[in-house]
Amino acid sequence: MPLTLYDTPKGISLRLLTPQDTEAYLALIQITRLPYQAVEPIRDDEFYTLHAQTRRIQDRMQAAEEGTGYQFGIFTIDDGILIGQVSLNNVVQGVANYADMGYFIHPDYQGGGRMTAAVKLAVSYAFRALKLNRVQAAILLSNTGSKRVLEKNGFQAEGIARKYLKINGEYQDHQIYAVLAEDLGESLQ
Repeated sequence: MPLTLYDTPKGISLRLLTPQDTEAYLALIQITRLPYQAVEPIRDDEFYTLHAQTRRIQDRMQAAEEGTGYQFGIFTIDDGILIGQVSLNNVVQGVANYADMGYFIHPDYQGGGRMTAAVKLAVSYAFRALKLNRVQAAILLSNTGSKRVLEKNGFQAEGIARKYLKINGEYQDHQIYAVLAEDLGESLQ
């Protein structure tokens, strides 16, 4: 049985995406393509095809099996609608012991704390199940909504990464945020 994480008060659950989710995931990224254009890399039209997203989900499933990345879909509990994604990427065990986090949510589901709850569930999974020491995220300096989500989850601003990622066709500065297991009282034992 696949692992599912719940936040009942916010009405969401997280679980790893599977090929059965491909059509719903494709619809989600097509819907969010325009609203998130300013905060996303430019992607060619091939990215927005069923074939490309099937391959992408299969690659992410392989990463989960290898312990290097986890792509969780955010679903509504009531009706099982896929409304977003939160991922733990570039998972490194051992000396570094961290992951990079990324996330997005359907614009119609923004507000109400659903994204904050999804990030909290993923961070808890990172610290409790994966025994990571650190989860970090990079956000555009202008992305105040994402800043609030991270800060509500105990992330702290650490510095500016200059020209860090190519977003909407240009390399842009990003604020690096991180939370440590010890910040949230998690034990790595």
